[in-house]
Amino acid sequence: MRVALKLAYIGTEFHGSQIQPSVETVEKELFKALRNLRIIESPKSANYICAGRTDAGVHALGQVIAFDTDRPNLAIPRIINSGLPPTIWVWAHAEVPYDFDARRHAVSRHYRYVISGEGYDISKMREASKLLLGTHDFENFSRSNGEKSTVRTLERINVRVDGDITKIDVVGNSFLWNMVRKIVTALSMIGKGVRDNDWLIQMLNPDIYEEGIEPAPAYGLTLMGVNYGEEINWIEDNYSILRASDQNSKRILRYRVMAEVLEELIYHE
Repeated sequence: MRVALKLAYIGTEFHGSQIQPSVETVEKELFKALRNLRIIESPKSANYICAGRTDAGVHALGQVIAFDTDRPNLAIPRIINSGLPPTIWVWAHAEVPYDFDARRHAVSRHYRYVISGEGYDISKMREASKLLLGTHDFENFSRSNGEKSTVRTLERINVRVDGDITKIDVVGNSFLWNMVRKIVTALSMIGKGVRDNDWLIQMLNPDIYEEGIEPAPAYGLTLMGVNYGEEINWIEDNYSILRASDQNSKRILRYRVMAEVLEELIYHE
């Protein structure tokens, strides 16, 4: 049987999602759990495929993976979670066709970036975001990773304010390395009045204009979900969801206290 899973993780402690030698990654922990639980023998023999990799420090709520297994009764969230660290958890599973490819069959991906701080002109950011919609060459918004084409299609960008937090949602068919984080940098610069829409239009024409911009910090980015054109009957595990929510609530309290502590550590005369 081929099984698909929805996976969430806090990326802070990991050097990205994709397995790499000698460093901690999400897949390293995942493969270890799947092998120890005898759900798969190896990623290769199980035809393991991930919807897409995330960079070091990037988080996920709706990452999707798929693999073949002779023990589908074990390939369920609460069992797999027993072998995972608390910063990684599976919360839904589904039986899928043997030819299901979590990466190639994805129709779109949804990312969210969270910016803390004030002083952004949200109207300017929203207006600028409209220029990015549709199909463009995003070479100026990526780091070269050997892609044959840097042309991508963005379906939706939504910029909204929640208190002193700004959230930027980006949905597209696929993304280049650092693309979302560089889009956030560009919109932030326009929101601060450092750059304007004419500059952004130039950035979308790499044949005549080239400029490197720094990607926004990885810690603000989350892969929210992956959408598939075909119908997938996802079965959510309420126990796993509630357990992760409880753990994250405790983390939120800790980080709120730490934020106050750090404020106290700022030197004041």
